[in-house]
Amino acid sequence: MRAVILAAGFGRRMRPLTDATHKTLLNVAGQTIIGRMVDGLIANGIEETVVVTGYRADELKHYLVTVYPGLRFQFVHNARYEETNNIHSLALAFEQMPLDQDILLVESDLIFEPAVLSQLIRSPHRDAALVDRYRTGMDGTVVSISNGVVTSVIPPHLQQQDFSFADKYKTLNIYKLSAELCAGQLKRLLTFYSRFIDDNCYYELILGMLIYMRQAKIYAEVLEGPRWAEVDDPNDLRAAEFVFDVSRRGEILESTMGGYWAHSVLDFCFLRNMYFPTAAVLGEMRNSLTQLVQNYGSKQQVLNEKLGYLLLCDGRQLQALNGASQVYPFLRQRFGNALALIPSPTFGEYPAAFPRHMTYADTGEFSIQEIDCLSADAEVIVFVTPNNPTGTTLAGHEIFAFARRHPGKTILVDESFLAFHTTELCGAGSVVRMLEAQPLQNLHVICSLSKTLGMPGLRLGYMYSHNAEFLRDLGASIPIWNMNSMAEHAMEVALKHRAAMEDSLRASAADRAAFRDQLRTLDAVDTVQEGGGNFLLVRFHWDATRGRREATQLLSNHAIYVKDVSARIADGRAWWRLAVRLPEENAQLCAALGDGTDRCLR
Repeated sequence: MRAVILAAGFGRRMRPLTDATHKTLLNVAGQTIIGRMVDGLIANGIEETVVVTGYRADELKHYLVTVYPGLRFQFVHNARYEETNNIHSLALAFEQMPLDQDILLVESDLIFEPAVLSQLIRSPHRDAALVDRYRTGMDGTVVSISNGVVTSVIPPHLQQQDFSFADKYKTLNIYKLSAELCAGQLKRLLTFYSRFIDDNCYYELILGMLIYMRQAKIYAEVLEGPRWAEVDDPNDLRAAEFVFDVSRRGEILESTMGGYWAHSVLDFCFLRNMYFPTAAVLGEMRNSLTQLVQNYGSKQQVLNEKLGYLLLCDGRQLQALNGASQVYPFLRQRFGNALALIPSPTFGEYPAAFPRHMTYADTGEFSIQEIDCLSADAEVIVFVTPNNPTGTTLAGHEIFAFARRHPGKTILVDESFLAFHTTELCGAGSVVRMLEAQPLQNLHVICSLSKTLGMPGLRLGYMYSHNAEFLRDLGASIPIWNMNSMAEHAMEVALKHRAAMEDSLRASAADRAAFRDQLRTLDAVDTVQEGGGNFLLVRFHWDATRGRREATQLLSNHAIYVKDVSARIADGRAWWRLAVRLPEENAQLCAALGDGTDRCLR
């Protein structure tokens, strides 16, 4: 078997990284793209390779013959690489190389383990394509499959606005093609189409024609297990680093604090409702996407009014926020010199927002008496209920009574996770309802809606208060068009699906209880706190150092990402905060922890 590598392209989408370097010579996880590719060919016993060059051809050729002097390379040059596409490169290769063997056709924008090629080479079918299930972030040619056979090939230019990827598979752009197919129908149609019709399109179009005319049968080998990544642009390089540099996975995720759609990771770190938005909600939003993208959002007064409809309260007492995190710089500016009393441990934004602070202990329950005693010198008292990362919940009526007893102090209550405890949005247990019945000037409510609605990417939150000056000052700090049109529309759509949202909260609470019970059966687990949010705080039998090591191994070996909060509790033990995900995903984590426990105890 002979390999053919198509490497003529200019790499425009990879600019500026390719302005002075051939795309395949970029380094990913300690190795060049072309080096990893050739190593994979060698590992599979392929020592004869045809390389189609174009852009920076001498640089690529020099690298290959220098680093791999024992291999047999044939170089085919596409002098018109700037104006042609891969159909022309492959046609040139077929014209200049012998077609007396089956070929392994590989495009040069791929990174893969040798096992990827092994699966295709072992296929009983001589004409086969490697494919993977389509995931967000993939682009390029996709295929339809029926009974293990490719039934249609759809290049990017045929993927129109209403194109559905739901039942499609992504081609890896790695094909095993028989000598008969290459020397016969494929070569004839490929060279004719490239020479007389269009030399600036994709060779997959020709494969699609042959399949449609039943002149070729291409089998699909669905990839299972081995790692691979496509690198079309600089953003893909970060995703590829995550796939192949397993020791740095935690560092990569922590450096971005989001954007995980590009990574195949099971995320137990960031928190969201797993049952909302429903398919119906997403359908409504999808149908409006074009109009939303092309229009500005409303001004703040309208946003507050729409939010009031969703929360069933007076919008005049609200400031809609671009995520609850928007309020923390305002709090720091307004109360920066004030002495605050905050829970410990708690969400990291509160120590940052109040540089001068004391703490009261969250031991799995809050003591109002203790807080009363400690608050004598404090000007601001913060309640987070349920608290993050513990899940400890304090009844709203206790917070309200505390605020009434201390009218000269500012009371901030964060209810970002309360809906997962009460299973309703801004429901009877919320301080908001108590303020509606009996307004207080010193009590303000912060809430992140992104977690409750399962839409962290849209950034939704609010501040509720009956203090006109406080709300006015907050509003003055908010820029015009503070919320994008998609987030605004999400509030409108969620209003129509309140029953489904409450169902989702009940399902989340049931999953939390089941997940808690599963975790308690594991040998490595010491305790699991009850918790009122959509997460659980778990203490292990390990020390903190081992806890960090186990979290790293979980990410490296299973691509499962957890939040190690041992440093926040500082008792020397290992503590993780685990998001509540879907039941099958929670079970997957428990299985991985069980495997890890057995390994560590031996």
